[in-house]
Amino acid sequence: MLAIVAIAALFVGYNFLRGSNVFSTDNTYYARYANVDGLTVGSPVIFNGIKVGQVKDMQLLPEDNNRIKVALEVRKDITIGDSTVASLSGSLLGSKTITLFLGKNNVVYKGGEELKSYTVASIADAFQAKALPVLGTVDSTLTRVNTFLSKEAKMSLQGTLVNAQGATEALQNLLVQNQRNINEITTNMARLTRDLSRTSRKLDNMVVNLDQMSDSLKTAPIAPALRRLNSTLGEAQTTIAGLNKSLNDRNGSLGKLLNDTLLYNNLNSTAASADALLADMKANPKRYVHFSVFGGGEGKTKKEVETTTTRPNGTKVETEVKTTKK
Repeated sequence: MLAIVAIAALFVGYNFLRGSNVFSTDNTYYARYANVDGLTVGSPVIFNGIKVGQVKDMQLLPEDNNRIKVALEVRKDITIGDSTVASLSGSLLGSKTITLFLGKNNVVYKGGEELKSYTVASIADAFQAKALPVLGTVDSTLTRVNTFLSKEAKMSLQGTLVNAQGATEALQNLLVQNQRNINEITTNMARLTRDLSRTSRKLDNMVVNLDQMSDSLKTAPIAPALRRLNSTLGEAQTTIAGLNKSLNDRNGSLGKLLNDTLLYNNLNSTAASADALLADMKANPKRYVHFSVFGGGEGKTKKEVETTTTRPNGTKVETEVKTTKK
């Protein structure tokens, strides 16, 4: 008797550890899936985000293309019918759950019926489906590359990598040696940026001033000033026209001065006479200037001197008589 009780306790405990309650009064339903990887006995059955049951058992069906028949324990207060769909879905971690979708039922199930099944493709499944062909291609490409590369080519590639590492170290040493210059360049760039900022503010002030000047010019009385300037220019043109007319008029003084040949010859003759007089004064200054230290010039004898000048036209001779005391 004790052995029977122990066997019964062991059975109940084993099923409890598997997630199946021997004394459960929940209804059992069934669903078939092609693959239940990640689904285990005791996995939750979800409805609207709440656990309403669990996976009770899984059975392989060789006669049905090796599909798996899953037994589901669902609470009796959940109405299951012919519209219910048991959807198998997974998480990012690979665990699987079964989610119930209820619709409008024409027939309400009491337990033992088989539900419609549906499998949702998980991200891991989609990634695996996409990655496997790519991995195969990469593997074949690497195989071809390894076949193509000879020992000499591998050594050359290794030498190239070593040279690249040496160039990187040389560049790093160069940067370390020129760190001071780099710091100075950075400082100069910062100073230049500040100067440009100040210059930008000055330019903004200049733009504001130009804007104000433009407004001032817009409101300034420019039109009257332009009218006065136009009037002044008109008067200047009238004056110039009158002057030009006077210069071209042969009867006027300016016209005679510019156009009369006789007047020009007279002025030229007068200038020649003045030159001759100055030359004679330089040659014979005693004829024209006499100084007496002691006075008594009254008893001196007067002497007349004639000066004859011939004009360049040769038509007229003038005689000048100068009286001097001796």
